[in-house]
Amino acid sequence: MADEITVEVPSELDGARVDKALATLLEVSRSKARDLIDDGVSIDGVAVRPADRVTEGSTITTPAPKAAVELQPERVEFGVLYEDDAVIVVDKPAGISVHPGAGHSLGTLAAGLLYRYPEIRGVGSVDRWGLVHRLDKDTSGTILVGRTALGYEALVGQLKRREITRIYTCLVHGRFEAPTGTIEAPIGRDPNRPIRRAVVQGGKSATTHYEVDREYPNFECSLLTVRLETGRTHQIRVHLAAVDHPVIGDTTYGGKTTRATSPRSFLHACRVEFSHPTTGEHVRVVSPLSPDLRVVLDSLEQRAAE
Repeated sequence: MADEITVEVPSELDGARVDKALATLLEVSRSKARDLIDDGVSIDGVAVRPADRVTEGSTITTPAPKAAVELQPERVEFGVLYEDDAVIVVDKPAGISVHPGAGHSLGTLAAGLLYRYPEIRGVGSVDRWGLVHRLDKDTSGTILVGRTALGYEALVGQLKRREITRIYTCLVHGRFEAPTGTIEAPIGRDPNRPIRRAVVQGGKSATTHYEVDREYPNFECSLLTVRLETGRTHQIRVHLAAVDHPVIGDTTYGGKTTRATSPRSFLHACRVEFSHPTTGEHVRVVSPLSPDLRVVLDSLEQRAAE
């Protein structure tokens, strides 16, 4: 394919990690190499992960790295739930990509943040200035942003140590046998559909906790509060689909139909809690359920009462 290139592993890189080898061979950063691996890199036809090792003489097939285009500030609409000199908590609307990527280089939250807070340029990762974590395009709610290098590094450290609490509201297919539960299953790239994730052997460890808030038996669905312990790509959607309770409105991992419908994935990041990077105080920020999902829930309540 025109957008793919192949490179052979030289002797000096024998035994190196794939991300290091790719970064060296393509003269890109390690983070860029990992992004390419996420997009689908194979060695001798076998898909790989960043920590896999390369062998001298093997052939690496990789998407061609895109020419770097510096992120430009744009006026993008989003809410702000909390802000001070070190931290911003954004209320992301559904339908906005968090940062530039394949098929969405303009109109991203990253560009909107740079427009509203130009001082974040240089904080964190290139093209993702200040962003501590991300949400899927169709997911709404809270996102943490470091406004200074100190704030960013402190929050990223808390995230790695699993000290940040991230709570979601979601509506899923089916009813649960127990009111609470934990899903622990490794997540990696779906071997059959590279743009998707799946529960796969050898994937990254992932843990999702859930609690049933409300059941709608006549509509074959349940309202959950979900807490992420890890933050893998598409984690909530993949985990719930893996236990046969996909998120309603999720066209990627859904595959079920019930009497309950949603205009998009019924998934909302409703709360985030963290220690303030400067003061150490506990901060708790809540995002009300977005209007489009509130309409779905109100309709269910009304119809259930009838």
